[in-house]
Amino acid sequence: MVRIRVLVVDDHRIFAESLAAALAAEPDVDVSAAGSGPAALRCLDRAAAEGRRYDVLLVDADLGGSVPGVRPAVPVRDGHEDGLVDGISLVAGVRSAQPGVRTVVLAEKDDPRRAALALQAGASGWVAKDCSLSRLLNVIRGVLRDETHLPPALLTGVLRELTAARKHRTESERLVESLTPREREVLRCMVAGLGRKAVAERLYLSPHTVRTHMQNVLGKLGVHSTLAAVALARRAGVGPVDLGPAGRIGPEESNSA
Repeated sequence: MVRIRVLVVDDHRIFAESLAAALAAEPDVDVSAAGSGPAALRCLDRAAAEGRRYDVLLVDADLGGSVPGVRPAVPVRDGHEDGLVDGISLVAGVRSAQPGVRTVVLAEKDDPRRAALALQAGASGWVAKDCSLSRLLNVIRGVLRDETHLPPALLTGVLRELTAARKHRTESERLVESLTPREREVLRCMVAGLGRKAVAERLYLSPHTVRTHMQNVLGKLGVHSTLAAVALARRAGVGPVDLGPAGRIGPEESNSA
């Protein structure tokens, strides 16, 4: 018999233990539980190192007190045992670190926006916490067949949210494309959280030149703050600059200061 390895991730101990016990009664399910996002990531790493990867994660949507509407940061690797890693960010981190693991979000209530964010982060399903055990098992087995599971009442709202997100992404991509290669590099530094002095040192530019580039980036993107520029860049799919040795600039960018 092929056994399904499931990891329940919920910071409500009684719920996590009860769900794990119910799933463990199934003859083809092996189940463990973790009480936080960082603990779950350690379980995943340990299982992978031992050659017994998990198949499915059941993740609490409100893990760590998540904030509705906040897009996930990828990857999630710097949390402490008691650190806050919200459920949707955990989904994104798992997708980045172990893309073969399927994730299903367990939620107290239906929320089209957060369900859409979960799908964008890499979740394969969104299920109510009070659903029946048989329903949950059907979802677990379904996502292993590459199915996506959503409550029927959420479908219209989730599709609307995904369509709106696509529209915003298209507009954001158009704005980012208006930047010069050097301005895009500066924007990637901003996404990485680097300040003006750090960007100047990294790109071998003067702080004054970096200030000018940053002002140009904000102006072309039509925003008034670094935080807004970073949010728009994320929507456009712009990732942070590689924080390895400074000064690694592609040949196409070396003359674009």
